[in-house]
Amino acid sequence: MSAPAPSPLAIVDAEPLPRQEEVLTDAALAFVAELHRLFTPRRDELLTRRAERRAEIARTSTLDFLPETAHIREDTTWRVAPAPAALNDRRVEITGPTDRKMTINALNSGAKVWLADFEDASAPTWENVVLGQVNLVDAYTRSIDFTDERTGKSYALKGNDELATVVMRPRGWHLDERHLKDEAGRPVPGALVDFGLYFFHNAKRLIELGKGPYFYLPKTESHLEARLWNEIFVFAQDYVGVPQGTVRATVLIETITAAYEMDEILYELRDHAAGLNAGRWDYLFSIVKNFRDGGAKFVLPDRNLVTMTAPFMRAYTELLVRTCHKRGAHAIGGMAAFIPSRRDAEVNKVAFEKVKNDKDREAGDGFDGSWVAHPDLVPIAMASFDAVLGDKPNQKERLREDVSVAPGDLIAIDSLDARPTYDGLVNAVQVGIRYIEAWLRGLGAVAIFNLMEDAATAEISRSQIWQWINAGVVFEGGEHSGTTVTADLAREVAAQELANIKAEVGEEAFAAGKWQQAHDLLLQVSLDADYADFLTLPAYEQLAG
Repeated sequence: MSAPAPSPLAIVDAEPLPRQEEVLTDAALAFVAELHRLFTPRRDELLTRRAERRAEIARTSTLDFLPETAHIREDTTWRVAPAPAALNDRRVEITGPTDRKMTINALNSGAKVWLADFEDASAPTWENVVLGQVNLVDAYTRSIDFTDERTGKSYALKGNDELATVVMRPRGWHLDERHLKDEAGRPVPGALVDFGLYFFHNAKRLIELGKGPYFYLPKTESHLEARLWNEIFVFAQDYVGVPQGTVRATVLIETITAAYEMDEILYELRDHAAGLNAGRWDYLFSIVKNFRDGGAKFVLPDRNLVTMTAPFMRAYTELLVRTCHKRGAHAIGGMAAFIPSRRDAEVNKVAFEKVKNDKDREAGDGFDGSWVAHPDLVPIAMASFDAVLGDKPNQKERLREDVSVAPGDLIAIDSLDARPTYDGLVNAVQVGIRYIEAWLRGLGAVAIFNLMEDAATAEISRSQIWQWINAGVVFEGGEHSGTTVTADLAREVAAQELANIKAEVGEEAFAAGKWQQAHDLLLQVSLDADYADFLTLPAYEQLAG
């Protein structure tokens, strides 16, 4: 075989990284270039379609199941491809970025699956993008180890049969990779960079390990976007020379529009579909984003007051279980984001009980597995699913035919008794500033107030501030009763939080961080009349590296 021609892609504005030549090979970049040439035009069309659909929602303040795809929903005969052995038991999945320490700890965690995240738990610096790929290759070749310079502690992989199965999550369709451009100077979509490098280097190796190239697909808004991914999978498998159907994809139902197209999304991916996941935080962000100008009936209360027992969230999760099991797919539950405290046993006790109740409910509802953010939560979630599953790998036989969800049930936000509070505004500002500051330093998964937060957190925070201001929310009860949420109030709360942070971390650490920048960016995306589709778009312009 002759050497591959040089890739038409150029690496721009990027400092050379150690070992980058191992993943940024001519052959791998040629593959990414082909993905870009063939599929980016359709990606662009689908992003335009998103904007058109959002405009339609703004006009009508409603959503419905698609009449043109009713035949797919009503056809009881089709199923997704059977799960491969390595993905048949998914009762606990741990999530996290692909830095070296996390890679080892997640694989060793005792969870059945590790969501290796290049998306919301990873700030897309070029270093994170490239070295994350290096770390995964090293994990599969068992050449990975890590010593913590601060503690001196060493980390190494357990035996292969004890390791979690990896399901990799590439970036969403809306994000470009500015460091990789074609001959016309156009950036390659981040999704194609992440998917392409991973698939090219690891597909055959994973098959040899008895596993395969498995993916989580984020931010999907329609079955047409799922169709595009399916076309990419078909092309990629032929290009690399692995059998069709080797790829398996689990789609995050984390947008309100996708919740109305679950059957159709599974249908488009049916030869490659592994299941659907209830991505709670982004789902709430998507509701606010799409119905942000729909008036009082669509105003969400404080994030922490919207539990999974809320009627519209119950409708979403139960419909997901029913849809998945009707089609032979896995239904995966939401995130337990708690981070155990090393200092406060009482905090842990209360939080562990909440996690247990959450996972008990999901297992009881028919989910086949669920997410956790920390290894200490793996045994708690495992116990909840073990109690229901026993020795069975899943509970797909539970068809949940008792579930009936009408279109309006999914957007019945006003069925909640809870209302926005001043404390909720303060929390949104606090978490927003603290998360964005870390993200601008290259960290995507951040522990804040004993919760593991990712980009979806900041999206909810800034969206709720925006929505409350534009809806003219008036606080009820407490010392702030009668106060209207305004841009000036948001600025006042943000200024106070910035002062609090400076007092908390000290002058030196404050000056060394990106606190003012984070404060300014949060206010920009919370107060601008022109609502930014994703916080990470303006944030990426400020991300160094």
